[in-house]
Amino acid sequence: MAQEPSIYTVKQLALLSGVSVRTLHHYDAIGLLKPAHVGGNSYRYYGRDELLRLQDILFHRELGLPLSEIAQVMADEADDRLGTLQRHRQTIAERVERSLDLLRTIDRTIAEMQGDDEMSDKELYHGFAPEKQAQYEEDLIAMLGEDAREDIETSKAHLGNLGKQAMLAALDQGKEAERALALPFAQGMSACAVELEPLFDAHREWVAHMWGKDCPRRAYGGLADLYLSHPDFRTHFDAHGEGFTDWIAEGMKAYAARHAA
Repeated sequence: MAQEPSIYTVKQLALLSGVSVRTLHHYDAIGLLKPAHVGGNSYRYYGRDELLRLQDILFHRELGLPLSEIAQVMADEADDRLGTLQRHRQTIAERVERSLDLLRTIDRTIAEMQGDDEMSDKELYHGFAPEKQAQYEEDLIAMLGEDAREDIETSKAHLGNLGKQAMLAALDQGKEAERALALPFAQGMSACAVELEPLFDAHREWVAHMWGKDCPRRAYGGLADLYLSHPDFRTHFDAHGEGFTDWIAEGMKAYAARHAA
C-alpha cells in the first residue's frame, strides 16, 4: 500500500477532502485555513495540522455554523480539541437518531400510500421535534414583533386541519419552489436579479399556503433572517449547494425591498 504523503498541495488536499480548490483558496484568503507554507513556485502546501483544522472547519459547516463565525469559535476551542470532537459526536448522534425517526416516518407514509400500512394523524409528524419548532416560532416573533404570534397560531391551526394528502402535496410544492431557485444559484446568477421575481413569487406563495394566510413581503424578508440564523435551516438549504442559504436569503430580502411600500 502506498504511503500517504505528509505534505499535500492544494490540488492533492482538494482530492483528499472533497473540498474544491476554489474553496481552499477562499479559506486561505479569509485567514480560516492557511497553508503550512508557500513554496517558491507559489504552491500552497498543507501538513497534518492543516488537515485537522480543515476537518474542524467541515464539522462546523456540517453543523450549520456560518463561515463568518467559524474562525472565532475555533479560536475559543483551540485548547480543547478532544472536547470539541466529543461535542460534535453528541450533536451528530442526536441528528442521526432524529433522521432515523424521520426516515421511518417517510417509509410508513409511503407504505400507507401504497396500501400496505395505516398511520394515525399524530404518527404523520413523528420525528419532527416540537421544541425546535417552538424555538423557530419565538425567533420569528422576536424579529417581527409580538403581532406575529397570532399569525403563527393561525398557521398552526391551518396545518393541523390539512389532510394527509394535502400536507404531502404542500411539502412537494415547497421542494419544487426550492429546486427552481437552486438552478439559477448553481448557474451563478445574482439572487437580486429581477428575472428571478417569478421564482420568489412562487416561493412566497408557498410560504403563504403553509401559513394559511397571506405572507406580507416584510414578513417574507424577516423569514430570510430566520433561515440565516438557524443551523437546521442552513443544513437544509445548503443541501442544494454550499452558500445557497445566504443566496436565497439575499434574494428574499431584495425581493421584499423592491416591493416595499
